[in-house]
Amino acid sequence: MSEGAVKKEEKARKFQAIKGTRDLLPPETGLWNRVEQTAHQVFATFGFGEIRLPIFEPTELFARSIGAETDVVSKEMYTFQDFDISEELLHLWRLLFTSKDPSKYEEVMALARLGGRVVHTVRAAFEDGQVSRTPENLSAVDNIELYATKLPGIANQGTRETSPVAAALRDAVTHLDFGDEVTLRPEATASTCRAYIEHNMQQLPQPVKLYTIGPMFRRERPQKGRYRQFYQINAEVLEATRKEVASGEWRVASKELEKDAAVDAEVIEMVMTFFERLELPGVQLDINSIGHAADNCRRGYVAKLREKLQEVKDQLGEDSRRRIETNPLRVLDSKLEHEQPIIEKLPRIADHLCEDCKAHYAAVKKELELRGVQYQENWRLVRGLDYYMRTTFEITAKGLGSQNAVCGGGRYDGLVELLGGPPTKGIGFAIGEDRLILSLQESGKGAVAQGRDVYIAWMGENARATAVRAAKNLRSAGFSVELPPVEQKFGKALGQADKLGARYALILGDNEVASGEWTLKTLATGEQGKFTETQLLEFLRKGRSGE
Repeated sequence: MSEGAVKKEEKARKFQAIKGTRDLLPPETGLWNRVEQTAHQVFATFGFGEIRLPIFEPTELFARSIGAETDVVSKEMYTFQDFDISEELLHLWRLLFTSKDPSKYEEVMALARLGGRVVHTVRAAFEDGQVSRTPENLSAVDNIELYATKLPGIANQGTRETSPVAAALRDAVTHLDFGDEVTLRPEATASTCRAYIEHNMQQLPQPVKLYTIGPMFRRERPQKGRYRQFYQINAEVLEATRKEVASGEWRVASKELEKDAAVDAEVIEMVMTFFERLELPGVQLDINSIGHAADNCRRGYVAKLREKLQEVKDQLGEDSRRRIETNPLRVLDSKLEHEQPIIEKLPRIADHLCEDCKAHYAAVKKELELRGVQYQENWRLVRGLDYYMRTTFEITAKGLGSQNAVCGGGRYDGLVELLGGPPTKGIGFAIGEDRLILSLQESGKGAVAQGRDVYIAWMGENARATAVRAAKNLRSAGFSVELPPVEQKFGKALGQADKLGARYALILGDNEVASGEWTLKTLATGEQGKFTETQLLEFLRKGRSGE
């Protein structure tokens, strides 16, 4: 292919959204706005305030909170280094990092010189404070210098000798740390806890109730209702408290257990109220208790579960076999059909709860019943993240097939403390907004009003100023208005109004301007009438309210 043909093909290339992402377009975005506005309204009635969090955070925040052995951290996070160095150093680092094995004398010498320049530039960056003088960085620079110095001496000996040295040189470069490792957030709870700590929210009236709405990122296999950039609605309740420790176990007064249970139930009540307000059909709430990580009930159950799983290890799939050691609870969440009979025979957490966890779980159920929240118990319900304890819950809806969960949450006392904050109790949930929208659409509850309230069909230069004023006043009154920028023939104007789904056509010509009585046509019925400007606004307001 000629150079010209290549350039032409590049020019003609059509860019598309990256796999696992997509554009949200009107009128569907109207449904998204309705869902999010409903969340704002409902959550406010429960005393929650909105928090807006960064899209990316230090990788360690998620590794420590979610758990390094979870699939999210080990497989799914979008992680990169945030370089805060000079363009020159970054350019040299990239050249050396991406260099190929040299096969000619000139290439070997060029690579050696490049290594020397990197060493010189990094050491200068040490002095300027651009790069931290850590033991790892000092060792990496020494190794780069060692291999860069060695290359000229073997430049004439061929690739058999030079390739290993060049590879070692590149490997030494990978150990340079120029800045923080950051990750696009895969979930919001850890970020909310980080903000709680950073801004000393424990000094505010407790508990602190927060919610956030926005995109999350996970490198998963895209499928119906699941994307690599997806959207969540999250809510958290955080309350600084005193932790009493006896013999390495939590000892909590009965009043505290009842208080925690009431908070758990109210959080669940809030999300169920949200779904009810949206008229989401087929909503089902499952609850469970997974005990306390610091108590013998959780440790003892996990040990017993791991023991039983080892006995049936050969009958399990690859993921479940791996989770036996890393997180046996996740095996209970398996959807593989051939594993279901095996899982049904496994020990159940309810049989291993300590007295405190039993009392807490019983209190949660009592509080839900008090609030009229219907639920069913699901002993297999575990949350996929390490920080959950005691209360766990999941809400499913229709229209999503086997992956029908639209919300999951639970209690996570101790997470804030794990991240360096004060002893703090916490509970929260995450709503998968993509799945929620899909469920609403599949059930026919996702219809969004389209079109315009009023299309202004103006004719004649004398009517132009009146049309502009009418559009401004109608928009100020809250009506959606389409004002064509140029004069149109009457038939074309009505045709355009119909295409845009307008409810009314406001007809303004010389006669209407002169008389001060404007013609309003109801497009669905063809009826029309004459109105003064004041009468018109009153008529439209009554039509909107259904009077």
